[in-house]
Amino acid sequence: MEIVGDGFIAHHLRPLAHRHPGTVVFAAGVSSAGSVAEEQFAREADLLYAVIRRCTADGRRLVYLSTCSAGMYGAQDSRGREDEPVFPSSAYGRHKLALEAVLAASRADHLVFRVTHLAGPGQRAHQLLPGLTEQIRSGALQVYRGAYRDLLDIDDAVSIFDALMTVAEPPQVVNVASGTSVSVQDIVAHIERSLGTVARKTYRQVVGAYTVSVDRLTQVVPEVAERVRRPDYYRTVIDRYLSATLPAAPAATEGNR
Repeated sequence: MEIVGDGFIAHHLRPLAHRHPGTVVFAAGVSSAGSVAEEQFAREADLLYAVIRRCTADGRRLVYLSTCSAGMYGAQDSRGREDEPVFPSSAYGRHKLALEAVLAASRADHLVFRVTHLAGPGQRAHQLLPGLTEQIRSGALQVYRGAYRDLLDIDDAVSIFDALMTVAEPPQVVNVASGTSVSVQDIVAHIERSLGTVARKTYRQVVGAYTVSVDRLTQVVPEVAERVRRPDYYRTVIDRYLSATLPAAPAATEGNR
């Protein structure tokens, strides 16, 4: 398969490059769920439009990596389902949903994977776990009380991508997530336990609870989806991240691996 992009996800997809002939995976574009930069959105849109045209012309299937973050499913009445109307709560979520609509209106054979917050080696510093870990190590951080995140290890995400692309007739839109939204306070607490340190905190209150349904994912590829559906799975994601990026860090929850 062809991989469009050279960032974090694209790098981890490279071991699958020999699989799924006739498929193009669009793993390029805006990488920050908090982005509001119109020029970044425009660059991603222009690149996707060009790839849609290529795939339409040569008959290859296009897999677009969208989002199932709070920016997409954060509306108060959202159940986080792929088969219900979506009312994105952020500029990033609206941007991703708009590109999904362009793809749906095209003649290209395509799939949309709405991807949650991923974690693993090689992430950019602004992303969730790298940012929190660095702040905790520095001794001080701002905690968004009321914010939640659904975490997924990058290796598990790649396994899910692979399984979905192997299915003969997968759904056109699928959430790729653990299905468990965890408070940022709990994420911070586990990083602190793992590092053996407690940072000085300031707090900002936000409304950030949301739900991501993984019913469709579990129905289509149950053998890989079930691995990430444990309530304590987020601890495993954090432990793997710290082990891969900070080899000297102690493993606080060995039993949760």
